[in-house]
Amino acid sequence: MVLKGKAWKFGDNVSTDHIAPGRYFHLRTNLPELAKHVLEDANPDFASRMQTGDFIVAGRNFGLGSSREHAPRIIRLAGAGAVLAQSFARIFFRNSINVGLPVLELDTSGIRQGDKLEVDLDGGVVKNTSTGKTTAFQPLPPVMVKILADGGIVEHFKKYGDFNLG
Repeated sequence: MVLKGKAWKFGDNVSTDHIAPGRYFHLRTNLPELAKHVLEDANPDFASRMQTGDFIVAGRNFGLGSSREHAPRIIRLAGAGAVLAQSFARIFFRNSINVGLPVLELDTSGIRQGDKLEVDLDGGVVKNTSTGKTTAFQPLPPVMVKILADGGIVEHFKKYGDFNLG
């Protein structure tokens, strides 16, 4: 599975409060509307200017904070193709896989705002087509790739049953 899009660069310690600003708490039951405000506090232009398939590219500890699934869910609803970061908060990482949002740990220091990227989920390589450089990452386990391909854990369970993760 190869994903293509443009990089939107963010720094370290992007919290779930940056992703889903608290002032929009009243929208938690209307996630498509909440997605219109995704990462608004970190970059006010992101939600309105990103294109479907674009990538969030960040530093360390992306997704720290609350364990609610709202944050990765609205990133996915906004149309992001994946989140690439040097590291993730563990609960955010797993919630992302569960909602069908690819999250990949790799060295993001060579990726600039606006770079065009191709992400090969199976091969474990990010190709920066703007610079010609490639960066390897540890591919996700096959079961996680399958969950992502199925659209998240709920759809995966509907397809294969509760205990068949293969």
